[in-house]
Amino acid sequence: MSFSVAIAGASGYAGGELLRLLASHPEFEITTVTAHSNAGQTVAAVHPHLRSLANKVFVATNAQNLAGHDIVFLALPHGASGALTAQLDPNTLVVDCGADHRLESEEDWAAFYGGDFFGAWTYGVPELLIGSGKQRENLVGTKRIAAPGCNASTVELSLAPGIAAGVIEPLDIVTVLAVGPSGAGKALKTNLLAAEILGTANPYAVGGTHRHIPEIIQGLRWAGAEQATVSFTPVLVPMSRGILATTTAKIVPGTTAEQIRAAWESAYADETFVHVLPEGVFPRTADVLGANTALMGLAIDEAAGRVIIVTAVDNLAKGTAGAAIQSANIALGLPEATGLSIDGVAP
Repeated sequence: MSFSVAIAGASGYAGGELLRLLASHPEFEITTVTAHSNAGQTVAAVHPHLRSLANKVFVATNAQNLAGHDIVFLALPHGASGALTAQLDPNTLVVDCGADHRLESEEDWAAFYGGDFFGAWTYGVPELLIGSGKQRENLVGTKRIAAPGCNASTVELSLAPGIAAGVIEPLDIVTVLAVGPSGAGKALKTNLLAAEILGTANPYAVGGTHRHIPEIIQGLRWAGAEQATVSFTPVLVPMSRGILATTTAKIVPGTTAEQIRAAWESAYADETFVHVLPEGVFPRTADVLGANTALMGLAIDEAAGRVIIVTAVDNLAKGTAGAAIQSANIALGLPEATGLSIDGVAP
């Protein structure tokens, strides 16, 4: 069975990645692509690497053009999808890659985003530990999916096994992420120009201001933390795409190294897209380029009494578009890995 697909905001980076991945999906047929300023142009004019979709033409982003499809993916800036999704058929599977439907707390939305609050949808991180199960169970049959923030899902997946197993403390978590500028979208900004980022590393949203913080804490609460505090610092580095998250948390006294590693290995042992690397091995962002994988390595700092989790993802693949497609597959009853690859691109 083939499902018709519309992609709103398909001219941006996340939208382009959705196009790239969906172009080879055997069950999804891309029928409509929309854009704002690029409406009227061909896909080839905006995404010259997408040769199989070169002649498709972007149309305006509105509810009328998105109507009549089996699946609608939205890759729009935060605040732009909430009002639009309210106009879509409730029987259509809608996957929002923006932030509008991720947070349960209206107070958190007001504090970190502002503007109208549109309520939470089913969260699109299938591997995330939720109580005694995983989030994929909640995705089955849903019609509304909130794809995650790329930084947020990376940190959540890094920490959830330790939280759920009770081997780390949730109240003193520190995470520093090296991130590529594609995570900021395609809009022209001075701080993202090549002349500004090449040859340097630049911290931003320092001091607890990054918008993904409440999303991370929400995910850790679902994993079993009654309360959590996360010091989150992203650092912009000169690579077009990728996240390398180095996250540390205090070890619960009396916990052995074997128990710590077992918590992560048992949590992800059967996962297709989340892999715990052998002891002493740590991932690089190059290892996940273009793949729907999260690779993580663990270390224990005995002197500091902390566990260190280093996780690499491609922010546009597993961090955004891949997670959206993976979640849509589950919602529709398709094999979860359909159209997605664990293999990256090298060199």
